[in-house]
Amino acid sequence: MRMFTRRGLMAASATLPALSALPARPRAQGAAPTLRIGVLADFSGPYRDTSGPTSVVCARQAVADLGLDTRGIKVEILQADHQNKADVGLGIARRWFDQDGVDAITEVNNSAVALAVANLAQEKDKVVLASGPASAVLTGERCTSNLVHWTYDTWMCANVVGKASVRAGNDSFFFLTADYSFGHQLERDTTAAVQGAGGKVLGGVRFPFPGTADFSSFLVQAQSSRAKVVAMATAGADTVNCMKQAQEFGLTRRQKMLALIAFICDIHAMGLPAAQGLLLNETFYWDLNDRTRAFLGRVRDKTPTNWPNQEHAGTYSAVLHYLKAVADLGPAAARASGRAVVERMKAMPTDDDCFGPGTLRADGRKIHPAHLFEVKRPEESRGPWDYYKLVGTVPAAEAFRPMGEGNCPLVRS
Repeated sequence: MRMFTRRGLMAASATLPALSALPARPRAQGAAPTLRIGVLADFSGPYRDTSGPTSVVCARQAVADLGLDTRGIKVEILQADHQNKADVGLGIARRWFDQDGVDAITEVNNSAVALAVANLAQEKDKVVLASGPASAVLTGERCTSNLVHWTYDTWMCANVVGKASVRAGNDSFFFLTADYSFGHQLERDTTAAVQGAGGKVLGGVRFPFPGTADFSSFLVQAQSSRAKVVAMATAGADTVNCMKQAQEFGLTRRQKMLALIAFICDIHAMGLPAAQGLLLNETFYWDLNDRTRAFLGRVRDKTPTNWPNQEHAGTYSAVLHYLKAVADLGPAAARASGRAVVERMKAMPTDDDCFGPGTLRADGRKIHPAHLFEVKRPEESRGPWDYYKLVGTVPAAEAFRPMGEGNCPLVRS
């Protein structure tokens, strides 16, 4: 993990006046407290479409759907760009907690940023609704009593997609890995899943993150490996660029490109001719059932060029459940202790239009089914964003790492 220096944090703080975080406002005597939720995400980098503005829309939709204003509870949604830098994200979170009256931070779609913010939230007794990061250590050895982890993680993605590939006969792997904590964890988890299923790993290469746009040298190494599968331990724009360049190099004619983590916006950016046949998993798809279609109907006009993916749905679901717990606990008590809110969240069953009924475990892991999809051929699509064919569904109890295997201190105690 990156070391955080005083100079680095001061530099991060210097960027904060340009952010949309608002100064704390005095509260009228006797008025109900205003809850503040900060969406800390990528608004300008390679993960902008997988998180960013659409996550803000989904967080606000959760507030609207619950209708807390009718109960006298006010909620404000703030947003800021962590720039995929842990020191920048940590500086924003510190200001939000110390100066701007923020009670919970959501999204945090960078594992290094999420780990740093999780430690700070525990220190300040605030809440992290981690709907965007993928590292499974967040509910493993680095779990805290102030963080919940929604949507997906590296263990889930590795096991759902990696094992399915080996079972289909694609049993030798070469990794293209983003060189930071998310990519490393995803590669490790997938390696374990592949080897456990009887497959083998022939090698891998790590590329600098962020900032890599030319994947040609890495793809040449993948091609030379003669592995049946080139597994992309990437996300967002990196996945899109890598997939497009792989097609240009002809890799897709001889090797199977596997997206360990991919999103519907990635498929939209690639286009069906380039992405057809790609195997991937998401825990949410807008056309999965009547409830997911109803959710899309409420947000589509607010984000017409970037329909929600699993990460956006996770932000909606996490914020909705957090606000239900706040309403149950009472806003004053909720603002006084983030730990108490998380305890109440774990005690309450989850249910929403994105994921249906679910469970929030003692280690902070939200579990729900995971779905394996294949990208449609162009002639199979009925229109914009109709991209997936459902291949299979992994039940919630099997989709995520067993709680006893994560070494979470909350479970051992």
